[in-house]
Amino acid sequence: MTTADAVPVGGEFLDMQAAVGISKHTGGMEATEELLKLCHVETAQEVLNVGCGIGVASAHIARKYGCHVVGVDMSDKMIAWSQRRAREAGVETLVECRVANVLDLPFAADRFDVVFCESVLIFVEDKARAIGECVRVAKPGGYVGLSEAFWTQLPPPELLAQVKTAIGPATPPFTAWQALWEASGLQERVIRTYQTDPRTEMSDRIHWIGWRWLVRAWGRALRLYVTNPAGRKAIKETFEVPPGIMQYLGYGLFAGRK
Repeated sequence: MTTADAVPVGGEFLDMQAAVGISKHTGGMEATEELLKLCHVETAQEVLNVGCGIGVASAHIARKYGCHVVGVDMSDKMIAWSQRRAREAGVETLVECRVANVLDLPFAADRFDVVFCESVLIFVEDKARAIGECVRVAKPGGYVGLSEAFWTQLPPPELLAQVKTAIGPATPPFTAWQALWEASGLQERVIRTYQTDPRTEMSDRIHWIGWRWLVRAWGRALRLYVTNPAGRKAIKETFEVPPGIMQYLGYGLFAGRK
């Protein structure tokens, strides 16, 4: 794996999130639960959460289903937040966190009952390779699941340019995700698509992250804005993207059995 392979798209945006302690996640906890249901997490003993971010899903799975969860992320700051989340949820003995790259997962083949990632591969250039790694480390008969955004229709060019400046990646159309999933080699493939609802997106995110955590994150964001020029730039660019962008976005839940 080259250094270029290891660097995600949208670095400034992701660095800002890691510094503040927040994660972008479309669809909220309802989408997470639906994806976990499609992956039959209730029968799993060991789950891999790829791109675990601040560890919301890892802690939730450990607490609700009682299985061992391994969360990986490229950012050591995100791993620290994920460990903190597990401690605050009282599941630190069930959640293991480590720095790793989805393009070269440091696990033996055929290990995990469920491998899933949410709002992760949009930031990865080589999506086919990333999906291949997720499939590789899943057990035969185990499940792989993704939750990823796509354009339902392309926004106007000036709006699209703002999104690329703020976040980095060019969001793929649904057909690109569909082709990747068909080429994954998984069996019993399921795809469910949803239109992003701007009326509920913020409340979904608040519910997913939690008020206490979010208030503390806002405080850290304010300090970052005041004290860090790069952080201030990333925050400004993010907030300059108009809320109307949501009408052009959907997200898909992809699940399949190895």
